[in-house]
Amino acid sequence: MHKCLTVFLITTTTLLLPPATAQAEADMYRYTDENGQVAISNTIPDAATERGYQILNANGRVIETVDPAPTEAEIAAREAKKQRQKELSIQREKDARLLKRFSHPDQAVRAMHRKLNELKGLIQLKRGNIAVISSQLDNEQSRAADLERMGRDIPEAILSKIRSLESRIRDIEREIAWQNQEKETLKASYVKDIKRLEAVTGEPRTLPLELPETTD
Repeated sequence: MHKCLTVFLITTTTLLLPPATAQAEADMYRYTDENGQVAISNTIPDAATERGYQILNANGRVIETVDPAPTEAEIAAREAKKQRQKELSIQREKDARLLKRFSHPDQAVRAMHRKLNELKGLIQLKRGNIAVISSQLDNEQSRAADLERMGRDIPEAILSKIRSLESRIRDIEREIAWQNQEKETLKASYVKDIKRLEAVTGEPRTLPLELPETTD
């Protein structure tokens, strides 16, 4: 009696277990082979997986579809789309910051004029300094020339001062050249912002880009 009961329990338990192994063996794959023919098999070649395939159950029904691996062109298109989205997001952030500074293109034009006038004033001041230093240099060079005509040695103090004045003039000229370049860079940056404001706000500027006076 006990033996029969044991056999019954084992049999019942076996029947109640999920047929995982049987199900796995029952799965079939439908794919396209290298000749373009549809094939069904319980295994699938690695090369065929790149073309996509379907998993079938024991009844031949599709239980899962695996898409083909993306081509290089598709991958490139996806990457290009991601890049465009990234650039668009960055541009939106830039536009938001720009609109916090200026609500109309003319505001940006006025700000540009103020900055350019500041640099223009600095350059004019430096040129005035050069004129003063040049006058001092002329005086020292005249003294040196007078001494030479008299056949006398030029004192080191005069020569040193001449060198110092010449060096100061060169330094200021370099500063002026740098500030002129800064003017061009600043103007280019503002013009770019002004054009973007016109596009974002839909409002054209009414003020000229050039300063009323273009001479330094």
